[in-house]
Amino acid sequence: MIISPSILSTDLSRIKETMELINNSNAMWIHLDVMDGVFVPNTTFDHNLVKEVSTMTSKTLDVHLMVVNPEEKVLPYLELNAEYITYHFEATTKHLYLIDLIHKHNKKVGISIKPNTNVEELIPYLPLIDLVLVMSVEPGFGGQSFMPSATSKIDTLVDLRTKNNYHYLIEVDGGINNQTITHVLKADVVVSGSYLFKQSSFSEAVDGLLAKA
Repeated sequence: MIISPSILSTDLSRIKETMELINNSNAMWIHLDVMDGVFVPNTTFDHNLVKEVSTMTSKTLDVHLMVVNPEEKVLPYLELNAEYITYHFEATTKHLYLIDLIHKHNKKVGISIKPNTNVEELIPYLPLIDLVLVMSVEPGFGGQSFMPSATSKIDTLVDLRTKNNYHYLIEVDGGINNQTITHVLKADVVVSGSYLFKQSSFSEAVDGLLAKA
């Protein structure tokens, strides 16, 4: 299992200190939540902070676009050193165009679904993408409680991948801590933010999650 710390709940004015914590841990990815204040109520940061983070680490950057019409806003992120670009299924209808655009820039494509979106809606796109991000909270705010409905979605995605020989990774984001992680053990990548950064030792908290996997 890969742990992908989310910097959403951190003090972005202290990004160097945050990156030192992550770099000195066994977390392999870094999750970057980009919010536009339209698709979700909050706003966070844009491609400039993603670029800054990319200069501070060799870990895999996992960019999660919570924005409307991502096909119109993705280009600045495609020019950065991020391996995964994930957009929301609910935010566009131009899936084939967007998947192709991201792949043409040698990035891996992820599609994220909100808690009320069924996995079955992704079926036409599963052969084409590299990652499915299952939201286990409503996107837009850190520190929410885990929604158990995510577990059955992960199970469905595992079954579809096995039966059809698909290659996507399964990621889960929202309310993950050292207790709720036991409900998502079939996921390949687990995002955790508030929980990790509130612990007295970030590195030990990451190791604690990995020990549960």
